[in-house]
Amino acid sequence: MKAVRIHQPGSADSYVYEDATDPVAGPGEVLVRVKAVALNHLEAWAAKAPSTVKYDAPRILGADVAGVVEAIGAGVRSTAAGAEVILHPGVSCGTCEACLGGDDNLCAQYRLLGQGRDGGMAELVAVPAANIFPKPANLSFEEAASIPLVFTTALHMILTRAHLRYGETVLVNAAGSGVGVAAIQVAKLHGAHVIASAGSDEKLVKARGLGADECINYTTHDLADEARKLTGGRGVDMVVENVGAEIMEKSIKAMARNGRVVTCGATAGNNATFNVSRFFLSQQTIYGSFMGTKAEMLHYAPCFADGRLKAVVDQVFPLRDAAKAVARLVQREQFGKIVLVP
Repeated sequence: MKAVRIHQPGSADSYVYEDATDPVAGPGEVLVRVKAVALNHLEAWAAKAPSTVKYDAPRILGADVAGVVEAIGAGVRSTAAGAEVILHPGVSCGTCEACLGGDDNLCAQYRLLGQGRDGGMAELVAVPAANIFPKPANLSFEEAASIPLVFTTALHMILTRAHLRYGETVLVNAAGSGVGVAAIQVAKLHGAHVIASAGSDEKLVKARGLGADECINYTTHDLADEARKLTGGRGVDMVVENVGAEIMEKSIKAMARNGRVVTCGATAGNNATFNVSRFFLSQQTIYGSFMGTKAEMLHYAPCFADGRLKAVVDQVFPLRDAAKAVARLVQREQFGKIVLVP
């Protein structure tokens, strides 16, 4: 098969389109012919020099996949060849206490496709049958590939971890990112007043199109000050955060009493500082959130079939042009998901 493999992290040119050995579906696994694979910041990290992310070379990245079942391994009864599917991006052991309790994203063996095993930047990918979900018939493969990681992450952040209540005000940072695009929609679907922040007015116009009620350009305005102005000085009830560093600090300043920030990433840096006294006197909370569960993804699948939630595709590239696609991701030019098609 053809695949895009990374031999040494450090630049977008590290993504090489070349021949690779066809994977095989083992017992309990399914072989999927990839029709579309969406990029995430994981691919951007691998393209940055020097990269702190290490891989067993050569590695096929790509966690967000939609395709058609090519073959099934021994013991698989949940799907059949020819089925159109999307893949849950997280692979877990399936037998530990966390997995059996429905918290598969807390499994000690949890790995994303492309991290602990080869992912979907290829013509074929093998995955456990538990990671297979039916593709909504109304979605293209490109749209379907844009859903799994970011929407599962946003759902887990907003509902499971930070417990959104109807009528609350939610600040969504990095509104043009995959998680930001998903978070705006999830928060609106559950009755929130949404303030979106991004680094360009163009992205904020698109954020309004997804349902954002108010917008802040954090390159031209102070994020905390503007959030407080938009809430009459009160501050926001929740911040959906994946930027880190200075934006994390400003997000905490933007919160109301008893507010909470839920974070799933640190694309701008891991280190942030904040006023501890103000934080505890205001009874504020920081929630860490990592991915989401298979059950959450299954539960919300009907929302894509009936249009309550929508995939947002930024641009589609052929698989052979993966290096160009990753370069666009690194430059943060996208709004929504960049997708590769074999």
